Amino acid sequence: MRTVVFDLDGTLVDSAADIRASVNKMLAEEGYRELDLPTVISFIGNGLPVLVQRVMAHFQIEETEFPRLSARVLAIYNASTSAHTVIYDGAREVLDALQAKGVRMAVCTNKPKEPAMHVLEDLDLIQYFDAVVGGDSFEKRKPDPLPLLKIIGETPKQDVLYVGDSEVDAETAQRAGVTFALFTKGYRKSPVESIPHDRPFSSWREFLSLVEDVSSE
Repeated sequence: MRTVVFDLDGTLVDSAADIRASVNKMLAEEGYRELDLPTVISFIGNGLPVLVQRVMAHFQIEETEFPRLSARVLAIYNASTSAHTVIYDGAREVLDALQAKGVRMAVCTNKPKEPAMHVLEDLDLIQYFDAVVGGDSFEKRKPDPLPLLKIIGETPKQDVLYVGDSEVDAETAQRAGVTFALFTKGYRKSPVESIPHDRPFSSWREFLSLVEDVSSE
């Protein structure tokens, strides 16, 4: 395959702790109790605006507060470091292997592009990617296939592998008509068997065994 596109949160990096910290800072400012990590993870997947909507619904906060609170969480997250965000064990080795084989790589995430770029730069990952598309890069976000199709461009779909961890990613791949590899240790909310996928893997070292197939198909 000539192009491999990765989701970011829950796929290449575990960023839930930093997302939680940003949400909890906003909640503290508003006089609400903090959320635990499993709850925040259950809200991740459809982009920051949807995450904020889910937080608001959890606390029964008036919908009219959404523009203000969404902007506040984004501002907090943009101003924070990636101190608690880590690349999944073995993922960098996969990126090195694919880069060495001349495979084009890109990121397609529902995280807003600015914080996505911050994470990639802070973890020294930006060097691997020819393109980064965020949830605010186009008028639609995943699971709409538009962002993924924009990254793919003129590349034949049979030459593309999309790698993600969630139901949103699976639907995106299906609607875009590309092969999907599911990282089963990310932020998915459903059993693995209920998520459509072509290649499951539970660790990035396991994914290394697929590199030859990925780059030669």
